[in-house]
This record gives sequence, structure tokens and C-alpha cells, in this order.
Amino acid sequence: MAEVVNMPRLSDTMEEGVVAKWLKQKGDKVEEGDILAEIETDKATMEFESFHDGVLLHIGVEEGEGAPVDSLLAIIGEEGEDIEELINKAKSDDSSEADKDEKSDSKEEKESEENSSEDDSSDHDDDESDGGDGEMPDGVEVVTMPRLSDTMEEGTVATWLKSVGDDVEEGEILAEIETDKATMEFESFYSGKLLHIGIDEGESAPVDDILAIIGPEGTDVDSILKSIKSGGKSSSDSKKESKGTKSEETKSEDKSSDAGSNDISGDEDADNTDEEGRILASPLAKKIAEDKGIDLIKVSGSGDNGRIVKKDVEDFKPSAESAQKETSEAKSEAPKASKKEEAAPVAELYTPAGEESFEEVKNSQMRKTIAKRLLESKNSAPHYYLNIEVDMENAMASRSHINEMPDVKVSFNDLVIKASAMALRKHPQVNSSWNGDATKIAKHIHVGVAVAVEEGLLVPVLEFADQQSLTQIGSNVKNLAGKAKNKKLQPNEMEGSTFTVSNLGMFGITEFTSIINQPNSAILSVGTIVEKPVVKNGEIVVGNTMTLTLACDHRTVDGATGAKFLQTLKTYLENPVTMLA
Repeated sequence: MAEVVNMPRLSDTMEEGVVAKWLKQKGDKVEEGDILAEIETDKATMEFESFHDGVLLHIGVEEGEGAPVDSLLAIIGEEGEDIEELINKAKSDDSSEADKDEKSDSKEEKESEENSSEDDSSDHDDDESDGGDGEMPDGVEVVTMPRLSDTMEEGTVATWLKSVGDDVEEGEILAEIETDKATMEFESFYSGKLLHIGIDEGESAPVDDILAIIGPEGTDVDSILKSIKSGGKSSSDSKKESKGTKSEETKSEDKSSDAGSNDISGDEDADNTDEEGRILASPLAKKIAEDKGIDLIKVSGSGDNGRIVKKDVEDFKPSAESAQKETSEAKSEAPKASKKEEAAPVAELYTPAGEESFEEVKNSQMRKTIAKRLLESKNSAPHYYLNIEVDMENAMASRSHINEMPDVKVSFNDLVIKASAMALRKHPQVNSSWNGDATKIAKHIHVGVAVAVEEGLLVPVLEFADQQSLTQIGSNVKNLAGKAKNKKLQPNEMEGSTFTVSNLGMFGITEFTSIINQPNSAILSVGTIVEKPVVKNGEIVVGNTMTLTLACDHRTVDGATGAKFLQTLKTYLENPVTMLA
């Protein structure tokens, strides 16, 4: 039976989502856990995975288009299944919802008119009765634990960037929230004093639990908490409603005024803010601007209501004077220190002789997710392992010559990635994934690079690795690894790998085996370079060798196929000049 997939609510303030990219197309087979699309919320661009198996029969929101939460996003079912009734029902539900909203607005307007006609004494009585109906003081905002991923049920506060009593500005980062996928920054959408912290660092809480309270200084927090328990409503609800109405009334006016304002160069501040002074920009545009050091206030938006989108930032060109000034300011700006200066007490490592003791360390959301996926991979894919020893003499010499060039730094891992990508070209069966009824062979080569972080292991993806030079690979891997260690990787930077490389050579490990990174069919484990006696031309000489271990999924990669891949990889590494041919 066909399943209707609605636009998910991926953040606590999300009212609509924009489909940034579809990872599946109409007619594609979809399995539970597959990433369907990247959804752009009001906070970030996030992966949205399928909770159903079947065929993608219908796409309700095209790439680049937005839709309200709970509206029809897609339909998944059996091939050839009739879904017209479901599509029509979804459309009628949307129409009914719109009619309901209009009736609700009319009713509220009517009640408002009736209330305004009452005398002063009844107004006074109403005011007195308001104190007990759960309404909260003006300006007080309750911040709840956001749903930062589609599968997130609870979140852990990794770090608070603000303390109780601190001033908070709209757009400032309040805390770092650890989800089941990554640790993400959570920004404030309100200004005021941080009056209350509901979840301490290291503690977890379900989505929608009280995370914090922001409001005017001197507010009675205890009465606010009591009001919330008794079903109180934050003043932000009415603000959102009135803001939404006002936005609809001025939409056409904004569009007409934006028509001639798409100049994306120059240094004058652009008109890209809302009534509260907040810059209107998509999360993707904000990320690109941050990476490029572009001040969004100077960028004119071409989206709805002057909203800045990806293209606006990519096309933005500041004047030479402005660029020079911004570069100078960036260089002089000192890095911001974390507010969390004091480290937690170090646990005793040893106990007195004869005593037994344990220390329980709470598993992070990332650690739980890694454990779950590795277990699924090991249990579902029939692993087997192949080893090969590579003579690294020529690779060491080639790397030494390359690194003599100014501003160039290539690692042995970069050489392995390049050689692997080249070998995958000749052995596409290794660049595949098991898909039940069929084996999916990727014609592109995206190499995942395993990076160790405190909480476990992340695998950022180097796209089109076979088309990159060694220096490009070196630069891009360094950038991705830095983001991984600083918890700045975006979900889209960790998806789409077709093959994975894991290197423990820097720790002196000579050889090891890895668990396949699903849905890949293989993962390469790279050991350290060992100086040892080797036989060359019938003589024992000192050589430098490296052991590579290929873990393969026997469902897609046969032993002979894996062996041939390793032979080609060995040829490339032992003769690096062949990678340039």
C-alpha cells in the first residue's frame, strides 16, 4: 500500500521547508533509511530519510520550491500502484486547512470587534482574569529542545555558549546540541536576558522539552515555569501569527519593490532584512557567505521578500576597497575564546590495591548512531578481507619532489586516495552497492575519508576524487578533516560516498581490517610504512613497504575482482607517474 510522505518539521520554529535537492528520482527504488532529499529549514539544510520501502511514485515539491510543514512531499509505494486518490486527498486536505485558517481569522476578527465594543469595566475585569489563564508576560520566550534531524527524538546539550544572566541577541549561538547525527549550533531567535537554563551541559532531553527561557531582566522565572506547566502560551505565538498575516499582506508589494534591486555587487547595505532587522537568507546562503567571508548585509536577495539565496552569494562581488577593508579586519580580529574555560574534573584512573571499581561514561548520540550502523553493516554484509604489500620507495621519492614546490603539501594518504580513485575507474564493480534485486554501480567516484574525532568516527566525502589533482585532494581532505574535528561538517558533506579509505598509519599500525561503510561495497585500510629487509633482484636490501587491506562485500565484489583492484592500486602506488597518464 502506498505511503504518503509529508514535509517534516525539522526544527522547532520551522513552518515551511524548501527542497534543496532530491537524492531519489521518480521511479527510483527506495529502502527504509535511504536519504530521500535535502530539506532546507529556517536553520540549516538537512538530510531527510525514508521510513518506508518501495518505489518513489510521486514528488509533490520540486527542487528549489517550498511547502508548509505536513503538506505532501512524496508518495512511496509499489510500482504501477494507482495514487491519484492519495494526491487528490492531499490537495483537498491542504484546501480544507486553508479554508479553516481563513474561518479562524474571520472569527478572531469578529471576536476582537465585539471585545473592543465592551465598556471599560468589562475590560478591567478581563484584565484581572487574565492572570490565571496561563498567559505569560510580554517579551518572555520559551525555547524548547529543537528537532535538528528528522530521526531525532532527544538531544544532548554539548556546550552552553551563554550563561544565565547573559544578554542574548537574535542570531547569537545559544548552545551546541548533539543529535543522533552530528553536533550542531543552535542559535537564538529572540533578544533579551537568558533567564533560565532547563537542560544542563551533558544532559539529554526529549524534543520540545524546555531548553531555556529568554526575556526581560527581573522576570519571575518561577511563575513562568508554573505557567508553562499549567499550559501557558508564550507571547511569541501571537507575534508569529500577526507577523505571518502582515507578511501575506505585504508579499506582493515586496515582490514589486524587489524587481529592480537584484544588483549583487557594490558596497551599499542591501535591503534584505525583515521588520525586526533580521537578515533574510537561506541557511545554505549563510553557510556559503560564512565560508567566503561575505557580509550578508551587503548582498541583495533575489528570492521571495528579498530573501538571499545561494546564487546571490555566489555572484556577489564587493569592490576592491571593500574587499581590502574586510580582509584587513578579518586578519586583525582575534579568535573568540569559548566561555567554557574550566574543564570537568579528571576521574581517578586507578583504585587502591585490592579494590574493584568502574566508571560509567554516557554514550553520545553520535556514538550510539555509529554503533548501530556498524552493527548493521557487519551483520548484513558478508565481509571478506584481502591483503597486499606495496613497495613505497618510488612513492616516497615522488612525494618528496612534489612537496619541494612552494605552498604544496601532499601526504601519503592523498597518494592512496588518488590511486584508489584511479583503480576504481578500471574496476567499477568495486565502486558499487547492493540494492536487493540489483547491484548499483556508480559511474562517479566519491571517496569517503574516515576521520577520527572525540566521539567516534566521521566520514566526510571527497567528490569526484578521480578528477582531482594530488594537490587538490590534499587541500580538500585537509579542509574536510578540519571541519570534522571542529564539528562544522554539514550533513551533505558526509553523504554520497561510493568507496571509503581508512588510514591508521600515522599511529604506527602496520595493518588492520575495517567494517564496510554502508552502502559502499568496499573499504580500504591503510597501514604505516615499515622499513624492513626485502628481496630485490635476488639480494636482501633495506626497503620501505606498506600493507593495504581491502574489506569487500561478497554480495557485490567477488574475490578475483577485489584482488585485481588491489593489483592495479599497487601498480599506481609503486609507479606514481602512471597516475598522471
